[in-house]
Parts: sequence; C-alpha cells; structure tokens
Amino acid sequence: MLLLAGLILGGIVGVVFGEKATVLQPFGDVFLNIMFVMLVPLVFFSISSAIANMNGMKRLGKIMLSTLLVFFSTALVASIVGYIGISVFNPVKGIDVESVKALMGAPGDAEKITIGERIVNMFTVSDFHLLLSKSSMLPLIVFSILFGTATSMAGKQGEAVVTFLNSANSVMMKMVQLIMYYAPIGLGCYFASVIGTLGAKIIGGYARSFVLYLVIAVLYYIVFFTLYAFIAGGKAGVKIYWKNIATPSITAIATCSSAACIPVNLEYSKKMGVTPDIAETVIPLGANTHKDGSVIGGVLKIAFLYGIFGKEMTSPSAMLTIILGAFLVGAVMGSIPGGGMIAEMLIVNLFGFPLEAVPVIVIISTIIDVPATLLNSSGNNVSAMLVTRIVEGKNWLKDYLKANPV
Repeated sequence: MLLLAGLILGGIVGVVFGEKATVLQPFGDVFLNIMFVMLVPLVFFSISSAIANMNGMKRLGKIMLSTLLVFFSTALVASIVGYIGISVFNPVKGIDVESVKALMGAPGDAEKITIGERIVNMFTVSDFHLLLSKSSMLPLIVFSILFGTATSMAGKQGEAVVTFLNSANSVMMKMVQLIMYYAPIGLGCYFASVIGTLGAKIIGGYARSFVLYLVIAVLYYIVFFTLYAFIAGGKAGVKIYWKNIATPSITAIATCSSAACIPVNLEYSKKMGVTPDIAETVIPLGANTHKDGSVIGGVLKIAFLYGIFGKEMTSPSAMLTIILGAFLVGAVMGSIPGGGMIAEMLIVNLFGFPLEAVPVIVIISTIIDVPATLLNSSGNNVSAMLVTRIVEGKNWLKDYLKANPV
C-alpha cells in the first residue's frame, strides 16, 4: 500500500511541477541500481535453495511430477487468457508512443540474430563470470536449478551446502525487505520524473492496463478457479474450495505477498481435503514458482512494451513468444511485496528492450499487485487440490469427507 501511495504522490508531483520533477529522478535511479545489484544473488539463492530442500518426502517423485504438470497447465491457461485479453483491449491505445519510446531509448538487437543463436543465448553463457550479470537471468536460472538438483542428489555430503543456501536465501530476503522500505520513495520519485516528462501521454496507458487486468483477474478468479476445483473434486470440490478460500484470499489482499500467505494456505488447503505431504510440497513451491496472476501480468507488460516499440503481436511466432515469455515471468516473480523486479529484467532481456523500460513496467507491476497476489496465492490452493486428485485418485475428496464429516 505504501508503494502505491508513493506512486500516487509521485504522479501528483509530476503533474503539478511538470518537467521540473525530473530533479527527483536520481532518487529513483538509486533504488533501481540497488535492486539491479541484488538480482543475481537473489535469483541464485532463492531457486537453488528451494530445489536443494526437495528430498526425503514420502511419494515425493509422484507428487513432484504431478505438481509440475498442474503448475505448467494452469500457467499456460493463464497466459492464453491474458493474451486474449490484450488482443481484445489494447493497453497502449491512445498513448503518444514516440514520446515514451524516446524517453526509454531504442530496443536492443535481439531480433538481429538467428533463432538458433537466440535460443543458445537465452539459456546459456560461454563463461561462468557472465552469469554474474543482470543481462543473463535465464542462464542463471538454469544454473541455479542444476546446482540445487545436484545438491539434493548429494545427500548427506550436500547437507552443509543446503544449510548455507537456506541461510543465504534468508539473508537475501531480509536485504530485499530492507531495500523495499525505500521503494515508495525511489519509485515515487522515478514516477514523478516520468509523469513530469510525459504527463497524460502515458497515464492513460496505465489506467487502461489496470482496468484490463482487473477484468481478467475477476474472470480468472471466479470462472477458472471454479473450473479447476470442479476438475479436482466435482461439485463437492467446488463447494469445499469456495467454503475455505475466503481467509487465504483476504490474507493475500492484505499482505500482497505469496510468501506471507504460505501458513494460511497450508492450513486451509488441508481443510479442502489436501493431504499434508502434498500441501507441504505444493504450497511453498507454488509461492515461489507458480503465479497465475503474475503470468497474466507478464502478458500485459510484454504487450505494453510491444505496443510502445511498434512490434507486431498477432503473428503465430509473436503469440507463442509472448505466451512463453509470460510463463517464465510467472516462474521467476518474487514471492514478496514488490518482488517483481526479476521478472521485469527477464522481460527486457528476453525481448531485447532497453533497460530504461524496466521502471516503466515496474509501475504496472505495482498497480496490479493486489489482484495479482490474489490470483497467485489462491491459485496454489486449487492447484494443491488438483495434485491430490492425480496422486490420490478420483475418490480422494469422497474419502476425506467420509473421514471428516461436517
């Protein structure tokens, strides 16, 4: 809420003082630079520690495969729904795109290389030190996954590394929390500078983006979560899901943090009939890697930049690129309030946009943060029900209700 208040105040300052508000931009640049420095260690420790801890649980293999299937499927559906939304309602319609583009600079050379080269550069680098750059987010993610997997496979010999990764991840999260205290000031100052320079040329685009996202979020929350609950447990699944989802939803809205919702989601997913071992796997993992709301937001942010830079969005290749790009965005979004900076960096790197475009879409992340967190967090509960359906069989909910009569 403080972050949103900072943006509102920054917007007012930009409108009132016009170009004089650009004097505040250095305060915004300080925040962005600090976050850029945090990206590499944050991504590495977050992902590698999460994977390194995945061992020793009953039925882990079947649960993990089912979880990955459910996460992939629902995120794919979310990205398609988001793409349909931006196809029907263009978020940048009416914006003076030339002025915005001039502010951000020209896009990179991502389109001047072959598809094969782009795939190689997207997932790998040629030397280890190149991983230590914010321009190599996806190769870093691949390395982090491999490192976490190898640590888990090492068993007792890897226990010291697991402890180190967990401790380092906790420290990095605390550092992010400390930095986020400055976020309302930093982003507020940057927004004041942007609005002071562009004024109404871009405010309309943000307003359209927010309205579009809100409509999609309400549709997805009511229609698709109901559908998923029905697939998981039929009419009884729908009933037990909506009976227990109110508290997790309110917690998500109040905290704007998927991580903060983990204890509540664990409690209420078990009340939905999810077995403890499935809940304790799906909910924490989902808070870090499964975010349907962020996927839809990723489509919106990519489309926003596509519109500004005049890129074509309707061809099959563009459609596939946007959908898959948004899918990755959902996987790397931070699980804390304002934790989307990693995703913004991934977007500009994958699609060849200038780094100056990062704060422009960070503002979109901020204004959609509440409904996005609601979808992210609530989606993990219904995903846990779907995983239980796969692991326990079609009578899982009937057995639960028989053992736990109302």
